[in-house]
Amino acid sequence: MDVTNLRDTAAALTTGKLTATEHVRRVLADLDSLAGTPWSNIVAARDDAAALESAAHADAEIAAGNWIGPLHGVAIAVKDNIDVAGLPTRCGSNVLADEPAADRDARIIEKLREAGAIVVAKTHLHEFAYGPTGLVNASGPAAHPHDPALISGGSSSGSAVLVAKGIVPVAIGTDTGCSVRTPAALCGIAGFKPSSGALPVDGIVPLSTTFDHVGLLTTDSLDTALAWGAMPGVAHLRSPVSGLRIGRLRGGIWDLAGTEFDAAADLACRTLTDLGADVVDVALPETDDLLGVYPIITGSEAYETHRDRFEADPGRYQAPTAALLEAQRDRPAHEYLRALRTAQRLRHGVLERLRRTENLDALITATTSIRSASLNSDPAELRAPLLQRCIPFSVLGVPAISVPAPGAGIGLQIVGLTAGTGGHGSHPAESAALAVALAVEGVDEN
Repeated sequence: MDVTNLRDTAAALTTGKLTATEHVRRVLADLDSLAGTPWSNIVAARDDAAALESAAHADAEIAAGNWIGPLHGVAIAVKDNIDVAGLPTRCGSNVLADEPAADRDARIIEKLREAGAIVVAKTHLHEFAYGPTGLVNASGPAAHPHDPALISGGSSSGSAVLVAKGIVPVAIGTDTGCSVRTPAALCGIAGFKPSSGALPVDGIVPLSTTFDHVGLLTTDSLDTALAWGAMPGVAHLRSPVSGLRIGRLRGGIWDLAGTEFDAAADLACRTLTDLGADVVDVALPETDDLLGVYPIITGSEAYETHRDRFEADPGRYQAPTAALLEAQRDRPAHEYLRALRTAQRLRHGVLERLRRTENLDALITATTSIRSASLNSDPAELRAPLLQRCIPFSVLGVPAISVPAPGAGIGLQIVGLTAGTGGHGSHPAESAALAVALAVEGVDEN
């Protein structure tokens, strides 16, 4: 039975139309079929025997009436900067080529296994997650899932490609500045970065310990909501769009007047208004400050992580990554500390204004300002159009999801803002982001 999204896969597994073993075997066969194609480097590592053993266990549990939830028995892919026991973590780099396999799962993998998910592969990423294109990796670039002459976006490139090609229904990525949202936008799927700290980062090779998030890549926002709600310790909260106050970002980098991105946002806002939301134009005058602190903090923390290896043998890094690290070498500590304090001040001030003064539940804007780009592009020239509309919400630590605008092939970014009122363990801002995303995408929840 050929199923490609999470809800259909989960339904087939729970009704007995499909077994986890059949599902995993199909996914493994699809991974095999990538050999000799432009996507032959998308899988970084796999253990078929372990995946099939997990599938057999899931089948036994489901048959015994012990179904856990919508991830039970479902094959997932995992970005190769996240530890999976028994598999190497290479981060797309020759620097880690000789490192042994991980001896334990990252905490997010433990949570996913608790939910019944089955890891079938580790995936390509922009080297050490330090870039938004997917072009930079020891195995070569990640090709776009539907046009191999184009980039997939990054840094969670391989995870996005496998979901967009219908090989796995869910993949896990990381998002420091844009790394789940940008490849989702370019590949035509959904990419969700929850609030800072909502999902654990233990066992993940860091880029920036201040801004690193774990994120989900799925076919659409409904699958995102199912996957989000299936993980232990995460409250699955959604609210109707009617009555929400949503800010459409305007001014500066947020203005794409007269473009297809502007037209897609126009249509989304009309849809939200028709559903009873109050959509208003809103400015983010702190944008330049938010963009300014990000490279200082991320660069300083990335250099600290890589300092010993980089100083010992910079030639093992891909040239664009080495250039980014080299640029941080002489940054004074006081500049980093000032940026950290500025980021903290901005988070408090911006969120207080947007939530309390503007009374906003969510924001909407384009995820990127380009659809994709040639595989021959210069990664440095693509950083701004792929990163700058995502970075502010990483600095603010709020949830953000990129969803495909219906019929447009463009990613729209929905940002959750609703102040926390649900008590420990609940994330009402995630609820607002998912509610708006579902409405924008026009996904049928039934």
